[in-house]
Amino acid sequence: LIIISMEIKDLSPKQLWQHFAELNAVPRASKKEERVIAFMMNFGKSLGLETTKDAIGNVVIKKPATPGMENRQTVILQSHLDMVHQKNSDTDFDFDTQGIDMYVDNDWVKARGTTLGADNGIGVAAIMSVLAATDIAHPAIEAMFTIDEETGMTGAKQLDPGNFTGKILLNLDTEEEDELTIGCAGGIDTNTKGTYKEVPADKNAVALLVSIKGLLGGHSGMDIHKGRANANKLMNRLLYKAAQQVNIQLGSIDGGSLRNAIPRESQAVVTIPAGDKETFTRFIHQFTTTVKEEYQTIEPGLVLECKETTLPAQVMEPAYLEQLLRAIYAAPNGVFRMSPDIAGLVEASSNLARVQVKDGVFITQSLQRSSVESTKNDVANAVSAAFSIIGCEVTQGSDYPGWKPNADSAVLRLLLALYKDHFTHTPNVGACHAGLECGILGAHLGNPDMISFGPTIRGAHSPDEKVLISSVAKFYDYLLHILREIPAK
Repeated sequence: LIIISMEIKDLSPKQLWQHFAELNAVPRASKKEERVIAFMMNFGKSLGLETTKDAIGNVVIKKPATPGMENRQTVILQSHLDMVHQKNSDTDFDFDTQGIDMYVDNDWVKARGTTLGADNGIGVAAIMSVLAATDIAHPAIEAMFTIDEETGMTGAKQLDPGNFTGKILLNLDTEEEDELTIGCAGGIDTNTKGTYKEVPADKNAVALLVSIKGLLGGHSGMDIHKGRANANKLMNRLLYKAAQQVNIQLGSIDGGSLRNAIPRESQAVVTIPAGDKETFTRFIHQFTTTVKEEYQTIEPGLVLECKETTLPAQVMEPAYLEQLLRAIYAAPNGVFRMSPDIAGLVEASSNLARVQVKDGVFITQSLQRSSVESTKNDVANAVSAAFSIIGCEVTQGSDYPGWKPNADSAVLRLLLALYKDHFTHTPNVGACHAGLECGILGAHLGNPDMISFGPTIRGAHSPDEKVLISSVAKFYDYLLHILREIPAK
């Protein structure tokens, strides 16, 4: 584990940043939360608080009300323990053994070449600070730390509701300091698998490694409307156009990684006749010029490289290559529909997160999101159709519901008044296109009054992730102000 930088520990509010630094020293990938679960269990027990773990692994820590606050309503504070593990291809880092290497850059905290874990580590650290504090007023607290939010919301889905009595839930997992979120999108995974016949590569051909990298990537919900390039779709476009000019054969594709991250990188091994090398080089130059012009204001770091590599023994059967490229081209990606009811809100989208072609097997992984169940199913069906038409096996799962906004929420009215009183301006209120756990948790807990808020985070789910230091102080101050003003039972 790394030595935690003192510049992080000395930020304000000091106790929150201290907890965040200690949390970020613990590897906590989705579905690999054993160490962070143990960390949280030890934390709660060290404070002498009632600390339990349910069957799936969610940690619950309960803290009694401070003197004079016993008649106030119990509040559930909720954040998730897992984080997205992504790194740049040139970053030497082992998420299974190393803690996040953080540093301060002006008013931002960043990580060196990896995701930071501010999503949702700042929320976790804020709750830890409340639990550990001896000098703040608050009602009874039921702290809920869920697992596996990022890869299927397993913790929320299998939550034991018997551990909770609170009827107010504050989810600390959104990414704009001046927003109160009262609704979110649901989601569904669509994964495909196909097999193809391999044929021997032409021994007189030239093998080339084509790489796309340097894209921004980002959160496939919060950033999907920003028009960022999808490395998988861009690689497919390149191969589709190249096949119209030279006789290419495909050895492999390896693009993207996590289902909820816009893919930043893709590489493919192709072969071309030796006599077509100049034509292919000219095509790559022209293609690079075209896409850089298209994305010059959005993707300034876009890099497209092509270099000779070892000739693969086998390549994809040409007839299947044509079908595959057409199917990927046809698969919806990006914004599918904007909400007709909430200005600026993406209603439905799809993210083609993973494409892999290797050893006779072709797979894709994608995530569809929507705040409306019917359009979520519609875009998922569109993705399914694109691949089933070429004979792929399609499986859909990890389906989770959205969270329907309640504009008449008593907690919303309270938080709006407190925000305006405390910060002298009114926050934005709305829904987000990300998948929060609130829809699932609400169903388990008898539909408590729920609000989500958090500090300003940029680049979540990518190595560009960063959190605004000043917004963390504002967010935590606001949380403490809310806890002091929770109404009576």
